[in-house]
Amino acid sequence: MAEVGRVLTVGRSAAHLHALQIETRARVEFKDVTALIEKAIASSGAPSGVCHVFVPHTTAAVLVQENDDPALQNDLDQFLEQLAPRGKEYHHNDGNCDSHLKASLIGCSKTLLFENGRLLLGRWQGVFFCEFDGPRRRELRVKIVPD
Repeated sequence: MAEVGRVLTVGRSAAHLHALQIETRARVEFKDVTALIEKAIASSGAPSGVCHVFVPHTTAAVLVQENDDPALQNDLDQFLEQLAPRGKEYHHNDGNCDSHLKASLIGCSKTLLFENGRLLLGRWQGVFFCEFDGPRRRELRVKIVPD
């Protein structure tokens, strides 16, 4: 996964904006991006602050969830499939309406705290890029705002 970044000045502190390139390999995929985000935080040099994570796609999302048991990803996929089945007829029927609905349910952004260069996540939590219309090349934007 390649990464591209630029630095924006906001007031007296410098905010760092990174555009992380994510490649998915399946139509539905939950890709753990926790380490990529922490790498972006480390490169910012900020010891603590806020990290905004944003997915600029209508059929992908970002999720904070358990990252210990991969079976949860299967359960989540099946749950979302029950809510928005792929083969159903929708008013907006461009072939991937279920993907739009699933991404809408999960959401396109998260705000995360970090201290000592590490995300302040719970013991079992991770940050996942959620693909609902892959495989594709995607982007995950990460803005780091130091305290």
